[in-house]
Amino acid sequence: MRPFPVPAPEEAVDALRDPSLYINRELSLLEFQRRVLEEAMDPGNPLLERVKFLAIVSSNLDEFFMVRVAGLMHQVDAGILDVGPDGMPPREQLDAIRDVVMTLCAQQEDHFEEELRPALAKAGIEILDYTDLTEAQRGRADAYFQHSVFPVLTPLAFDPGRPFPHISNLSLNFAVSIRDHRGIDQFARLKVPHTLQQLVPVHAQQDGKTRAGKPHACVWLEQLIRANLASLFPGMEVVQAHVFHVTRDAEMAIQELEAADLLETIEEGVRQRRFNSVVRLKVNEEMPGSLLDILVNNLEVERWQVYRQKSNLSLGRLMALAALDRPDLKDLAFLPRVHPALDPKTEEDLFAAFRRGDILLHHPFDSFQPVVDFLRQAARDPQVLAIKMTLYRVGRNSPVVEALLDAMEHGKEVAVLVELKARFDEESNIEWARQLERQGVHVVYGLVGLKIHSKVALVVRREGKVIRRYVHLATGNYNPVTAHLYTDLGLFTADEQIGADATDLFNYLTGYSAKRDYRKLLVAPINLRSCLETLVRREIEHQRNGRSGHLVLKTNALVDGRMIRLLYEASQAGVQVDLIVRGICCLRPGVPGVSENIRVRSIVGRFLEHSRIYYFKNGGAPEIYAGSADLMPRNIDRRVEVLFPVTDEAMVSHLVEVVLRAYLTDNVKARHLESSGRYSRGAGSPGEEPVDCQASLVGPAGARAG
Repeated sequence: MRPFPVPAPEEAVDALRDPSLYINRELSLLEFQRRVLEEAMDPGNPLLERVKFLAIVSSNLDEFFMVRVAGLMHQVDAGILDVGPDGMPPREQLDAIRDVVMTLCAQQEDHFEEELRPALAKAGIEILDYTDLTEAQRGRADAYFQHSVFPVLTPLAFDPGRPFPHISNLSLNFAVSIRDHRGIDQFARLKVPHTLQQLVPVHAQQDGKTRAGKPHACVWLEQLIRANLASLFPGMEVVQAHVFHVTRDAEMAIQELEAADLLETIEEGVRQRRFNSVVRLKVNEEMPGSLLDILVNNLEVERWQVYRQKSNLSLGRLMALAALDRPDLKDLAFLPRVHPALDPKTEEDLFAAFRRGDILLHHPFDSFQPVVDFLRQAARDPQVLAIKMTLYRVGRNSPVVEALLDAMEHGKEVAVLVELKARFDEESNIEWARQLERQGVHVVYGLVGLKIHSKVALVVRREGKVIRRYVHLATGNYNPVTAHLYTDLGLFTADEQIGADATDLFNYLTGYSAKRDYRKLLVAPINLRSCLETLVRREIEHQRNGRSGHLVLKTNALVDGRMIRLLYEASQAGVQVDLIVRGICCLRPGVPGVSENIRVRSIVGRFLEHSRIYYFKNGGAPEIYAGSADLMPRNIDRRVEVLFPVTDEAMVSHLVEVVLRAYLTDNVKARHLESSGRYSRGAGSPGEEPVDCQASLVGPAGARAG
C-alpha cells in the first residue's frame, strides 16, 4: 500500500474519501466466507465440525447471491451508477465476485473430495458413489427408491404443448434428455425432492444410531435417482441427465407506504420469492451445450451467471451429518454456567436479584435459561402489570413466545413488536404474530421505513406504592437455540433511568414520539450516531492532551463511511484503535499516514461471534456500550437499534480484562486484516502459549459433557 500524503487541514476530510482507502463491501464479505472455509480445512478442528463449516460456506454463498448479487444486478439493470466508498461500480463488482466465487467453490469441492470424504470414510462414515455400492448396498438403495422416492418424483416435460416448468429457488434438479420410439429427443425436468433425506443410508440397519465403531454408509439422493431414471420414463431411452441448481433473487420490495396491511404484504413477498428472477445457475462440468442452452434461454440468464462445478452442486446438504451420533468427531459438549445470583437453588425471586444490582450474562458461556425464567416469572407474578418486548428472530417452538401467551392468560398487558422483515425468518415471525394476535396481545409490526433490530424486554411491576421497571437488554435475539451457538451479551437491570428510556423507546415503537433525549440508551436512528461520534472524538481529545487514547470496537461489520473516516482521524491523532470485526470490514488498516494505528482482527471459531462491544478508554475512566447495532449505515440510520451502557465496575473490568483481552490475544482463531484486503493468521512468537478466546471463555469448568 502506497504511503498516503498528509493533506492540509482544510483538505483532510476530502482526502479521507479517497477510494483506495476502502475495501469493497462485497469482496470483504467473500473474504469472510474464505475464513469459514479455512475452518473446514483446519485439521485441528473435529472432523464433523469441519464438515459443518464446509456446509456453512455453501449456505452463506446461497444467501450472498440471493441478496447481495441480486441487489447489484438490480442496479445494473436500472442503470444505477452509484458506487460505494471504494468507487467500484456494480458491473465491475459482479465480475470480481464471479472470479472470487469460482475460486472459493473449486477449493471447497477439492477439499471435500480429497480430504474430508476420505477422512470421513476412515472414521466409518462413507459417502459412496452409486457405482461403487456392493450388491447388498445397491439392493437396499434401490428398494428405498421404489417405496420412498419414486412416489414423490414428478417429471415435467417441455415441448410445444407444455411450457418450461418453474424451477424453484435453491432447488436441485435434473435436466434430462430422453429419446422416444421415433428417435426424437425430448427434454424433461426432474426435481430432486428437498423433503427427503439427501444422504440415503445404505448400510445394514442395526440399532438406528451411528456410533463410533459402527459403520455408516450413504449415497447422494440424486445419484440414486439418476441410476433409476429409466423407471420414470418407461418405453423411452434416457440419453443423458445432468444436475443443475438455481438461486433466485430473495429480496422483497415492500411498498410500506402503500401497504394497507404490512403482515399480508410480507406474506405475499415470501410467496413471491419462489418466482423471483434467477441470479445464479450452477451446472456440472459435463453438461453439454445443448442442455445448457435450454436452461439459459428458458431461465433467462446470461452466460456469466452460469457457474460450472466438478461434482456436487449443493454441499450445504452435508449439514445432515452434524446430526450423527458421533461425539468423538465433534466439539466437546459443555454446560453453560449458571450465574450465581440467578441460581434457582439459592434465588427463586429474580426481581429481588435484579434489585440488588445489574447482572450481565455472556452467552453461550452463561446459560440463556434466566432470560426465559425472567419472562415466565413475570407472566405469573400477580404484581406484574405489563410486559413489552421486541422480537426479531425467535425461532420455532419458542418458550419466549409461550411465556408471553401465558402472561396474557394471567391478565397482563402484553405488547410485542414483531419484526416481520427479519430476512429468511419472515414465515416464522408471521406464524408467531398471528398466534399472539389471536390471544389478544398488542402486536405491532414496526415503523415505516425502519427495521426493528433492537433487543429489549421491559417488565412493569407494582411493589407497594411504587411502580418499578425491570429491563433486559441484549446484543442477540430472544432465541434459545441460537443462544447456544452465538456469542452474545445480555444485561438485566432495574436502573430507573434505563427503565424510563425503555418506556420511551416502546412509546416510540408503538405510538407517536419525537423524543430525542434518551437518558442512558443510545438509540438509532435518533442519537446513536451522534453519541458514538462524540465518544470517538473525546478519545481523540484525550490523545491530544497526553492521555493515551484507546478504542476497542467489537462488531459484526464495519461499513459506514463516516465512522471509518472518523476512525482514520483517530489513528492520525495517535489513538490506538483495535477492531474485532467478524465479517465485512471496509476499513483498510496499516496505511501510512492514515491508519497505521489501527489493527483489525476477525475471530471465526466454534461459535458465531455476534456480540457488539464498544470500549472507550476515556483517560482511565473507561466506558463500555453493548447492544444490537453494527457499524453499518443501515444499522445506524435505517434501523431501530439500542446500545446500552455497562456501568458496574466489576462488569467493566470483566469485559476489559477477560473478554476483550481474550479476543485481542487470540493466536489460534484470529485472522489479521492486511492493507491489501486479505486476511492472514498471525504467527505466534516462539514458545508463545496458544490462546483460543472462545475455548478460554468456555473455561475448564464448562468443558465437560453436557
